[in-house]
Amino acid sequence: MRHGSNPAGEGRPATQVAVNERNGAGSSNGTGNHGALDSRTSVDTSPRRDGPHGKRPGVVRPRHRWLIEKLLHMIGCPPVAVTLWDGHEIRASERSPLATVVVHNAATLRRIVVDPFYQIAEAYTNGQIDILGDLVGAAEAFNRSLRTVAGTTFWNSIPTKLRLPRINSLSKSRDNVYHHYDIGNDFYELWLDEQLAYTCAYFPTPQATLEEAQVAKFDHVCRKVQLKPGERVVEAGCGWGGLALHMARHYGVTVRAYNVSREQIAHARKRAKQEGLDDRVEFIEDDWRNITGQYDAFVSVGMLEHVGKGYYRTLGEVIHRSLTDKGRGLVHSIGRNRPTPVDRWIERRIFPGSFTPSLSEMMRIFEPREFSVLDVENLRLHYAQTLRHWLSRFERGVNRVQELFDERFVRTWRLYLAGSVAAFETGELQLFQVLFARHDLNEMPITRDHLYAPQENAPAVAAEGA
Repeated sequence: MRHGSNPAGEGRPATQVAVNERNGAGSSNGTGNHGALDSRTSVDTSPRRDGPHGKRPGVVRPRHRWLIEKLLHMIGCPPVAVTLWDGHEIRASERSPLATVVVHNAATLRRIVVDPFYQIAEAYTNGQIDILGDLVGAAEAFNRSLRTVAGTTFWNSIPTKLRLPRINSLSKSRDNVYHHYDIGNDFYELWLDEQLAYTCAYFPTPQATLEEAQVAKFDHVCRKVQLKPGERVVEAGCGWGGLALHMARHYGVTVRAYNVSREQIAHARKRAKQEGLDDRVEFIEDDWRNITGQYDAFVSVGMLEHVGKGYYRTLGEVIHRSLTDKGRGLVHSIGRNRPTPVDRWIERRIFPGSFTPSLSEMMRIFEPREFSVLDVENLRLHYAQTLRHWLSRFERGVNRVQELFDERFVRTWRLYLAGSVAAFETGELQLFQVLFARHDLNEMPITRDHLYAPQENAPAVAAEGA
């Protein structure tokens, strides 16, 4: 259950709905309190006694119990219970179980034993297992237990070596985006904030609402790159347009924002026109590789995960040709503490073509053209909190999600969201904001005071540019 990847996902044919099965994640606490959500999410699904497609589950043999016991010990004895299809319960930890994994048939058990990290997720989304209790807590327990054992890399090593990385060409990148983002804005409106910001929020206080935290993230980015009225900004991967519109409205800049998602671009253009900002913000339906023009600042929030490691140097060249001599920029991306392959289930079911880099891998963007890295901030726990809000809202709207899609889609996205909470809570995933500039730019602040001091002039700037 080591699942979680960039939170960025943002119908299509029925066949694609099945492939698009997004990772779901735990359920909500049902409190409706967006300021301090309970981190423990429960999913109470009654176990079935039949096998998949109504087939008989088979007789529980001693070897089935032995396989479960062996598997639990090999992954570090997490505090979970496993119930087989005859009702027999197996535990490997003396601690009270956070959740119970109910296995419905022998065929599912065999697949899990051979390839546990991938097949547990597949079995859950297909209804071949159920997870009763605290889904987020169980995912965190698996992550922490796996860190205590060394031999568990056996299962991941062979499949990783056998599969080739996806090529994020211009055409393939558009297909990958369609897979996750162009599935209907009405789905994302159920659980994102009012601006449809599908990236890590910034919580200035624990009590901040999701809406407040997303606006605070916009300001955090703008302050870091030191935007000034009249400057030109290019944004690579603009989502539904919230940040681009915020930069124009509150910082007096003009923005060109690139995105290959048709639905997101259409929504962003509509917003810009409604808010009277279409003369200052241009939303372009095109790939980041086709960025043209010269800009004072480059901003990319939540796009790098979709670029692919093999294209980092290309991205650096695009930034180099786009920035003026006094140019600076910021890249905001999910990452890892060391180079690690992408989770296979996430890459196949949620974010095809995705990659979450380490900081050393991100430097392939900046080093060839000698960009100076000025600041690196890790917002890992901010993303965990963001995901808890998303998960809670997802569960409150789950009936509507099922109407739009199906039960498998619901379970996939529940596992994705819950697994992502766990991945950030346990440090499997990080959230890096990297501020950079031309090597000889000396006008940037030399302390971080400007990031946290009240900026009373921001509304005034907006008024001047209106």
